[in-house]
Amino acid sequence: MSNRSTVAERLVDALGGVLGAGGFPWRLRAWDGSEAGPPGAPRIALRSPLALRRMLWAPGELGLVRAHVAGDLDIDGDVFATLDALTPSGRLTSDGAFPRSPARAWLELARTAAALGVVGPPPPPPAEEFPRARRGRVHSRHRDAAAIAHHYDVGNDFYGLVLGPTLVYSCAVWADEGVGLDAAQEAKLDLVCRKLGLRPGVRLLDVGCGWGSLALRAAQRYGADVVGITISASQAELARQRVTAAGLDDHITIRVQDYRAVDDGPFDAVASIGMAEHVGRSAMGGYVAALHRLLRPGGRLLNHAIAWSADDTTWDDDTFITRYVFPDGELLPLAETVAAIEDGGFEVVDVEALRRHYALTLRAWVERLEKHWDEAVRLTSEGRARVWRLYMAASALSFETGKLGVNQVLAVRPGGDPPPLRRTDWV
Repeated sequence: MSNRSTVAERLVDALGGVLGAGGFPWRLRAWDGSEAGPPGAPRIALRSPLALRRMLWAPGELGLVRAHVAGDLDIDGDVFATLDALTPSGRLTSDGAFPRSPARAWLELARTAAALGVVGPPPPPPAEEFPRARRGRVHSRHRDAAAIAHHYDVGNDFYGLVLGPTLVYSCAVWADEGVGLDAAQEAKLDLVCRKLGLRPGVRLLDVGCGWGSLALRAAQRYGADVVGITISASQAELARQRVTAAGLDDHITIRVQDYRAVDDGPFDAVASIGMAEHVGRSAMGGYVAALHRLLRPGGRLLNHAIAWSADDTTWDDDTFITRYVFPDGELLPLAETVAAIEDGGFEVVDVEALRRHYALTLRAWVERLEKHWDEAVRLTSEGRARVWRLYMAASALSFETGKLGVNQVLAVRPGGDPPPLRRTDWV
């Protein structure tokens, strides 16, 4: 290493080794103003030596994310292009995490940090990180409530900025790319209602009801009577306000309740939209059994969930997604979800893949977040806004490349009226 090398040049050489094959993928500006890296590449900035210290104390993905959330590492430009630069040459594994780098690469980075005089004790994690020490058994009701609160109780106004007036936090259904997010979300709600065969007098259980958008649509447009459950107090509060404002208190009940505690079945239909990702593999059998118990014979279940195409579908505790976004979350392959539903006594009658639709949805959410960035930061924190932009942009790329999928599985509890003969009868 030349003694005349700038800080940026030293960092590019050292960081290129720990990021994997292909060298350093970005144009880097260091805290002293120096720049290095491929001309014309997406730009990042190391605004503080703390960025390097965070990477050394948490080698790999977690250290990089901590530096970004804390504001020590910034993305100068398009977040999608910046993340996409990591995908060539195997820099990311199939689950979107960084592969393990050789120990010699991290040793070289430590030597570089020492030469630059930035070695020191580990900085505290950003406040937005979910604590690693969690109390209770995984997927117990108490621990699930804490995990859900971490993600969903960050402010209804913040989610309103990102999601827009529909307040739907799951994959939209796009007729084409130009219809707009709001119309695509309304189309998704209508699709769910039609698949479930909703009509006046039908009793619907909405598991993980969010801010009440499906419940409102089901009651207003299809005449259903709805019980919506969520374990997010913030969601329930706003959902109840929306129900009252719509004059639908006689048709919609919103509860803060775990699905395992519901005891007032049977229902004619059950919707679980974007909730099964929080259930976990170990609890999947109990989840299906609970929904089977709550449905009348002939009743329909719609399970809408993200699927992971990677072989290892258990998120490690030291990744961005578990520390900052979905603590205790777990994605199952589609085949495993279908098998669990069938093993639980249901007949699966339809499966629809919506992978490309979720990529469009996530890009629209990122666009809205960036458009309202200052307001989003005011409502939560800059770190929280950074987390949401990073996770949504990375997820969009994962859906676009096929690392993630999302599927609607329609099933019936045998014993009652059969569903329509063909999909065209409900879509």
